[in-house]
Amino acid sequence: MEAIEQIDILLVEDNPVDAELTMLGLKDGHVANRVIWVTDGQQALDYIFRRGPYSTRDDPGPRLMLLDLKMPRVDGIEVLQAIKSDETTRNIPVVVMTSSQEENDVAKSYALGANSYVVKPVDFTSLAEVAKQAGYYWLAINRVVSR
Repeated sequence: MEAIEQIDILLVEDNPVDAELTMLGLKDGHVANRVIWVTDGQQALDYIFRRGPYSTRDDPGPRLMLLDLKMPRVDGIEVLQAIKSDETTRNIPVVVMTSSQEENDVAKSYALGANSYVVKPVDFTSLAEVAKQAGYYWLAINRVVSR
């Protein structure tokens, strides 16, 4: 990973405490130049597909999405389905980071193309560490298809 390369992560999380801890973990791990935080699935889809307030966005888009499942308006499963079924966005790695341990959510996420499924720890410090490790793996270690 080159130092001058712009690395953006899209964080889709409706809980402000979880979002803050995730962003702290990513910052601590030095894995992104910028974290874009949206609070629901509709905002995530608008950002990814350059709609509404994001229609003039000129950056290449996120290199990684951290996606909660249980959100208002549009849930994470619907976001995952939309992103992975579109040819222009299907190669974006999506890490589901959720409190759901339901087997159905895990199975559905992987069936729709999630790259990883992480159950958020209850402990705040652990959540920041999980975010740091996930970001580091997907942006520094894992090799992805160029867009």
